[in-house]
Amino acid sequence: MIPALYIHIPFCIRKCLYCDFLSVPFSEDGAARYVEAVCTELSLKKDLTRSLETVYIGGGTPTLLGINLLSRLFRGLMDTCSIMQDAEITVEANPGTVSRELLGVLLSLGVNRLSVGVQSFQDSELKTLSRIHDDAAARVAISAAKAAGFHNISIDLMYGIPGQTMKSWKDTLLQAIHAEPSHISAYELTPEKSTPLFDLLSAGKLHLLHEDLVLDMYGFAIDFLGAHGYQHYEISNFASPGNECRHNLNYWDRGEYAGVGAGAHSFVGGRRSYNSSDIGQYATELNARRIPKIEEQAITPEEAAKEYIFLGLRKIEGIQMTNPVFSSFPLHEAARSLIGQGYLKTRGEYLSLTRQGLVVSNMVIVKLLAALGL
Repeated sequence: MIPALYIHIPFCIRKCLYCDFLSVPFSEDGAARYVEAVCTELSLKKDLTRSLETVYIGGGTPTLLGINLLSRLFRGLMDTCSIMQDAEITVEANPGTVSRELLGVLLSLGVNRLSVGVQSFQDSELKTLSRIHDDAAARVAISAAKAAGFHNISIDLMYGIPGQTMKSWKDTLLQAIHAEPSHISAYELTPEKSTPLFDLLSAGKLHLLHEDLVLDMYGFAIDFLGAHGYQHYEISNFASPGNECRHNLNYWDRGEYAGVGAGAHSFVGGRRSYNSSDIGQYATELNARRIPKIEEQAITPEEAAKEYIFLGLRKIEGIQMTNPVFSSFPLHEAARSLIGQGYLKTRGEYLSLTRQGLVVSNMVIVKLLAALGL
């Protein structure tokens, strides 16, 4: 049995400038048809989901579904899956799409973790990102979640936004800790080729911040959040003690999971697969009780070792060098040069990134994989 389930809800009011996730404009009829398809896929995968420790409903903007469709989704979930009593159940939400009533319904449905896409507490930066909310709406959403009874609230923040300054980033972090969430994700803005942000940058209409400033922003976040009780447990993630995201830790530990919804990925029995990202095709196939799986592949030992490195080194704890996945690979020998350069360190049987290595983690991982011939 697998421990984790991800459900993708692809609907948004408006696609953000930087977003390359699968999302489409919301319509009531389209969303209703999609939720029925998701419930059918859940029933077809019920043999996999008999002992779930985490459920994560992401998107898109899941809270756009509203009370009726969210209730239908959870009926399908509870009817087909067995969820452990202490399971972590997360729903993503955007400010401006939640009400006190909807938040109360989510709690009654069993949701115990809310992930709020704040990104910034600066109106000018939110406008640059084409977010639908402003600073005030973000504060209201977090306050409403607390008033409704949520104790485990995560907020997403972003640095490296065109026009952002160190002063505005410091203020955003200050506002974040004043909101007292249990978890903070701080992501560097990365322009993806398929996004309007990339086009605007290419045309010179927006400009990325200097790399040194971006690195300083990251370093400040590490120190500032650490000084305020948030443990840095993954490259971009910080949590108050005991509030690390269990669902994401399963990904970084290369644990198995089932994905449900258009474009959703699964990792079961040493095989990775993903569903069609064509939302119409997804719903049509499920209406005929067929899972629209596009591709499935078995993972080779070499690929498993590679995955364990690039996923596991994201964690501040690092990777366990004695893991059987490395039985045919001289990991410690391959890491020797990077350890000598100060990018990696060992602690007992664990290999992890140093503070110096964290800021250039992609380069370090590429070099380590090359040294292993992977």
